[in-house]
Amino acid sequence: MSLRSKLNELAAQFADAIVNAIRGSSVEELLAQTGGGDGPRRGPGRPRGPAATTESKARGRRPGRLPRRSAEEIAAELDRVVGLVKKSKAGLRAEEIRTTLKMQSKEMPRILKEGLSTKVLKSKGQKRATTYTAP
Repeated sequence: MSLRSKLNELAAQFADAIVNAIRGSSVEELLAQTGGGDGPRRGPGRPRGPAATTESKARGRRPGRLPRRSAEEIAAELDRVVGLVKKSKAGLRAEEIRTTLKMQSKEMPRILKEGLSTKVLKSKGQKRATTYTAP
């Protein structure tokens, strides 16, 4: 008998012995051996979503979609942004504006777009390197 066939025969015998041992034991024994019987088991359903970000937790805000803002609220935020940008001669990036005014990153695009369309803000650069200035 060749070595290969002997190894195959031994592997088959071992697999049969494992299956027989599992069949002969109870579910509790199996869970105890695998560590699966440790805590309460969750029922069926969707898994939990990702945890809230530390930024939203620190500011007391819930993650997800922002509530709808009125035109007056957007105009007030735009005034805050323009006031801040006027203080900086070289202009500011959106990230710097956001951190200084303690705003969420989700709030920024609408305000900056409104400022550019009404021409109270000017932009220079692309993507994250875009600098906003007041004309």
